[in-house]
Amino acid sequence: MNLYDVIKKPVITEKSMLDLEAGKYTFEVDTRAHKLLIKQAIEAAFEGVKVASVNTVSVKPKAKRVGRYRGFTSKTKKAIVTLAADSKAIELFAAEAE
Repeated sequence: MNLYDVIKKPVITEKSMLDLEAGKYTFEVDTRAHKLLIKQAIEAAFEGVKVASVNTVSVKPKAKRVGRYRGFTSKTKKAIVTLAADSKAIELFAAEAE
């Protein structure tokens, strides 16, 4: 598995935005990725970032239905990455300078 295939997208919720002040970033990652691989992928993708810890959450599929058709959402995995105190911040929303 390539390091750039591990991180899928950032999770943008109200709680994850409040955790940014504490240096915690939430990402949706590949379901097969483990904590060490997630740490290596974050440090490779973002320059100057040092990861202090990684917590993972496996999100189970939820039952959904549309009309008479039933199905399940796909299972996902979230990683909550805590940066070290001397680390550079991750720019999630980089604004273009005009």
